[in-house]
Amino acid sequence: MRTSVHWHGLTCRVWIGLLLLASAASAKAQEAAKHAMTFDDLIAMHRVAEAELSPDGKWVAYTVATPDLDGNRNATNLWMAPVAGGDANQLTRTGRDSSPKWSPDGRSIAFLSARSGNSQVYLLSMDGGEAHPLTKLSTGADLVKWSPDGKTIAFNSSVYPDCKDDECNKKRNDEKEKNKVKAHVAEKLLYRHWTHWNDGPRAHLFVMPSDGNGDAKDLTPEANYDVPPDQRGDENDINFSPDSKELCFTAVTDKVEAISTNGDLFIVPVTGSAEPKRITTQPGFDGNPVYSPDGKYIAYHAQLTPGYEADKWRVMLYDRATDKNENISEAFDRSATNLAWSPDSKTIYFLAENETEQPVYAMPATVGATPKKIVNGFNAAFGLSEDGKTLLLTRTSLTLPAEIFVSSNDGTGLRPITHTNDALLANIEMNAPENFWFEGAEGTRAEAMLIRPPNFDTRKKYPLLVLLHGGPQTMWANAWGYRWNEQVFSGAGYVTLMINRRGSTGYGQKFTDEITNDWGGKAYADVMKGVDAALAKFPFIDGKKMAAAGGSYGGYMADWLATHTDRFKALVSHAGVYDKVSMYATEELWFEEHDLQGTPWSNPEAYRKWAPATFAAALGKYKTPTLVVAGEQDFRVPYTQSLEFFNTLQREGVPSKLVVFPDEGHWVLKPLNSQFWYQTFIDWVDKYTK
Repeated sequence: MRTSVHWHGLTCRVWIGLLLLASAASAKAQEAAKHAMTFDDLIAMHRVAEAELSPDGKWVAYTVATPDLDGNRNATNLWMAPVAGGDANQLTRTGRDSSPKWSPDGRSIAFLSARSGNSQVYLLSMDGGEAHPLTKLSTGADLVKWSPDGKTIAFNSSVYPDCKDDECNKKRNDEKEKNKVKAHVAEKLLYRHWTHWNDGPRAHLFVMPSDGNGDAKDLTPEANYDVPPDQRGDENDINFSPDSKELCFTAVTDKVEAISTNGDLFIVPVTGSAEPKRITTQPGFDGNPVYSPDGKYIAYHAQLTPGYEADKWRVMLYDRATDKNENISEAFDRSATNLAWSPDSKTIYFLAENETEQPVYAMPATVGATPKKIVNGFNAAFGLSEDGKTLLLTRTSLTLPAEIFVSSNDGTGLRPITHTNDALLANIEMNAPENFWFEGAEGTRAEAMLIRPPNFDTRKKYPLLVLLHGGPQTMWANAWGYRWNEQVFSGAGYVTLMINRRGSTGYGQKFTDEITNDWGGKAYADVMKGVDAALAKFPFIDGKKMAAAGGSYGGYMADWLATHTDRFKALVSHAGVYDKVSMYATEELWFEEHDLQGTPWSNPEAYRKWAPATFAAALGKYKTPTLVVAGEQDFRVPYTQSLEFFNTLQREGVPSKLVVFPDEGHWVLKPLNSQFWYQTFIDWVDKYTK
């Protein structure tokens, strides 16, 4: 018996050993089957967004955008997934649908669709059948919202303020379309923005019965302002009161919009029986109004410094009974966005950037309360269930395209409910970012992230690609992106370095403010010190093979590097600011006037001091090969900035290439253009670093 037991045990051990060997071999085979990230992988990925929890908390509706190379656009459709887990269902297939919003009874979804031409509000019954249009305005519809009682839908539409009805708007637009003269005429600022011209129409706030039995009603007739503001507004700047009788919205009504960041809150009855009433008057921006469920308060966020778009966002409370406004989060040195109330009206949830992440926070709705971090990581968006027990989260990281998660309201039990890109990701080898801190300019601590190339070999030396973020008041986040995808760059064989230099958000307001009138000062020093810190910390970086690239302010920093150092073998400047004086052709003049503390004629020294153009003679000294990229439709950084930079590079004998997209703006968005952008980018840096 003892021999038999021994033989049986030996047999088990042999089998276990064989299984372990087989498992290891299988794991190695799977690892070998994985490949480095490429643009082809990136363009195949499905982009999850706009998640909305059903009233009963059992379903989530959301959108999935999939790049269509043949059509050179992203095709967006509605999907639905069970919160408990299980397969997702595709609800629409036109490729032109967005913004799903559940009806309060959960029986239908309102959404926006351009399937028949311009965007309109459609309704889709959960009982089955095809979606049907609710709105039929010739001017289209946008930013759909349900009233809490389910009887009314709010939206906005761009109309001529002096038109009294849709017939007038249609006639005006038809005449404009037929007119062979396409001249833009302006008599005031802001006459264009991002990629569009402001030629008369304004986005007005409308309501309409959700059953379709009634006409759309303009709640802001004759208003010479946009709801929400064209400059920085979004759907969070419009919300219904709990009793469905009132709407609160943000509008910028200052005479010169191009120099104003003063957005005020207004309330208007849904019946349209009274003109909108202004309820905030401070000179900064007030937005994201959210009524407390008990109807007593409107929570909103506010920037208090006029003319400064990167001021801290405070959580504010407006008392509807007393008209009193209170700042309840001044001591919290981060910016609060995407506010939401708990059902008992005692707690306010929000998002705030914090050191490469964007956690969900919660705080009591009282002055001086301390916000508590509920869910860490990068949460691109969140929502709260009607019973307040469940958080709906759209989460992402530098190794994970956005997916939808749920957790308890205290952050426990976090789990994914969509797995949209799992099959694609299973075949890709990626490394997570490594965060590190270093001493920046004037001894201030700064943070950076580094991503090693896939299939990393400690015995090798790798070229370094330093990515320079824009803004300048934004941050490199531990979040997936499609326009500057770090994993594609690392997949091409680079150590990718992202430095959150002075001016970045997520590190306190002082850190952000320190780029004001100092564009090429401490921020430049932080970048260079961050590079030095990376070289000292990571011996696998080849310090003789370094490139740097950035867009917008990141393009400015690339231009600044080109005129101030010879440490880089190649540079990429996308939509970069080169000449600060001619940059005054931008649309948001408040940006230039704040960051340089004046106009080109009131503070000419600042415009000269911080312009790479001032140091153009150094281009011929350093001769760093530079790729210059721009979009002709870019009104934020006019593409002539890039032309001027390229002209100077050429005249100074610097190896350089210019790429201009006639059909793109500040960003390259069309799939085929993006493909060309990535290939040209990588070819350029490869040429000089490998």
